[in-house]
Amino acid sequence: MANTAQLAAKFIPMLDEVYKTTSLTAKLDGADELARQGANANELIVPMLDMQGMADYDPSSGYVQGDVTLKNQTVKCNYDRGRMFMVDTVEDGDTAGLYFGRLAGEFIRTRVVPELDAFRFAAYASADGVGKKQETLSTGDQVVAALRKASTQMDEAEVPLEDRHLFITPTLHGLIEDLDNTRSRAVLERFASVTLVPQTRFYTGVDLTAGGEGGFAKASGAGDINFLVVHRQALIQFEKHVAPKIIDPEKNPDADAWKFGYRCVSIAQVYQNKAAGVYVSHKAAGV
Repeated sequence: MANTAQLAAKFIPMLDEVYKTTSLTAKLDGADELARQGANANELIVPMLDMQGMADYDPSSGYVQGDVTLKNQTVKCNYDRGRMFMVDTVEDGDTAGLYFGRLAGEFIRTRVVPELDAFRFAAYASADGVGKKQETLSTGDQVVAALRKASTQMDEAEVPLEDRHLFITPTLHGLIEDLDNTRSRAVLERFASVTLVPQTRFYTGVDLTAGGEGGFAKASGAGDINFLVVHRQALIQFEKHVAPKIIDPEKNPDADAWKFGYRCVSIAQVYQNKAAGVYVSHKAAGV
């Protein structure tokens, strides 16, 4: 048991680092203190603040009394995925730490992170009320014009300029860079960050495979995303439960092998009253 604890203490902190350094959407994670555990296993409670606007001031009676309401909204996690691996003790020998480190790191980098990113992008792109434009962009000028339209729509909706993040395919970003002019540089400067997203994890909808090989795929009827603009405060993005697990051979009733398990329970959702803080440009399905 001590060996298992040592392994866990050694490499589990690295798993979080792998996620943070390879995930394209990690920068959108909400502050942990803004959400607390819900009553049920798959729930979070998120506070929502509402208040009234200005009213006329009367010299005789003074201020019109206002109300401030802080409501706790219960939201259900919409992502619950996991996988368990076994490593035979004979094959592993005395290198359990190295073996598990490589297994865990590669699993998160090549399997967990791409799927979680794809799920989140699809959840935001398909949310009700967000800005959407179906279009095929093939030149730098077209991309710049589309980004300006997205920015203007958010400006008109009074979405704060600060903390707006742009996610865009490398191909379209390259078209902007090739222009290399004041107009192209100015449009990118309007975003707090610009993140290049491979098309392989950038769809308006994804299907998560329940068993077998697992993983995800572009959903039937979904389109390729050109770019996605999000105001971070418009999103409910939390990981409620991330559980790397190590079971040593002595505790394994099934085989003389180490077990490495990983489970992630999280939520990716757009606040109903902040849908204007998300804008997606995407191709038609099948294009």
